[in-house]
Amino acid sequence: MKHLKSLVMVATSVALIGIACSKDTTTTETTLVGNWVKRSAFDGDGRAGAACFVINDTAFIGTGYNGTIRFNDFWAFNVTNESWSQRATMPAAAIKRNSAAAFAIGTKGYIVGGACDANMGVNGKLQDTWEFDASTNTWSSKFAFPDPNATVGSGARYGAVGFSLNGKGYVCSGYTGTHTKDIYEFDGTNWMQKTSMPSTDKRTAATVLVYDNKAYIVSGSSNGSSVAEMYMFDGTNWTKKRDIANTSSETYDDAYSSILRNDAVGFVIGTKGYITTGINNSYNNTTWEYDFAKDLWSQKTAFERAERSNAVGFTVKGRGFVALGKNTTLYYDNLDEFLPTATLNAND
Repeated sequence: MKHLKSLVMVATSVALIGIACSKDTTTTETTLVGNWVKRSAFDGDGRAGAACFVINDTAFIGTGYNGTIRFNDFWAFNVTNESWSQRATMPAAAIKRNSAAAFAIGTKGYIVGGACDANMGVNGKLQDTWEFDASTNTWSSKFAFPDPNATVGSGARYGAVGFSLNGKGYVCSGYTGTHTKDIYEFDGTNWMQKTSMPSTDKRTAATVLVYDNKAYIVSGSSNGSSVAEMYMFDGTNWTKKRDIANTSSETYDDAYSSILRNDAVGFVIGTKGYITTGINNSYNNTTWEYDFAKDLWSQKTAFERAERSNAVGFTVKGRGFVALGKNTTLYYDNLDEFLPTATLNAND
């Protein structure tokens, strides 16, 4: 059983129960490689749609939604001693949110946009930019995310992905009232629009893997369907990678049965990327490994906790973690580490 914190909530909210935390012990799992190990649970309340960035080998996690309230607190995870410590709460001027984009540049982290209460922002969507200075533990407001057209507020969005390349931050895709595939670059002061992803589908709720100063945009949802197209971005140019579904006449993708999803998490360990959790008609716990050099996917041991979406994934000191998330009305506070070459141990 995995530890879940109790949340004090109204009757329509969640009562976290241990039964949702049982391991998957199907025979299929024993044939796959990789092991999930529980680590120190998040010190804040369980939630989904939190934002996460990593600064100097420390993961920072905050904001999010628990079905009743949105949060503006922030927490730091020290991987060396597996401890959590609270950091400065976002200022009152920063509307509480979930599903924001996040990235880090040097010793500063950034939160961009997100979903808020329907009577706030632009019909429940935000486009502000907030900077967290890890060296001083302070927040400050930066230039708002730009509007892609003349309509004021058209840049407000949630469900975008955020990442950093070569000392600059990027926000790509998301939902503005319609799905998008645009991308903007942030240099710590100003935003600049770059060439949009040349994909057939726009998307929201995608996942990003960053390796060798290149971002791989994978998964997501468009018009009610999961997106199969995957693209690599190097800060200037886009390169199409192989689809994450069985769409070719070759044999390499014949086993690509369950990579498609949205609201998943991704992280990188060594020369491989990983995607897990999420939702595609139903909640998903399958884990897939991406070989950046070969542009191929292989299935690994499924996430061993409750199936979920809207979790966060991050890499610290070459180690990959998954935290938080939700399944219907259950909101989780657990943290797990993935050991990609280890043998499955159902008792850890």
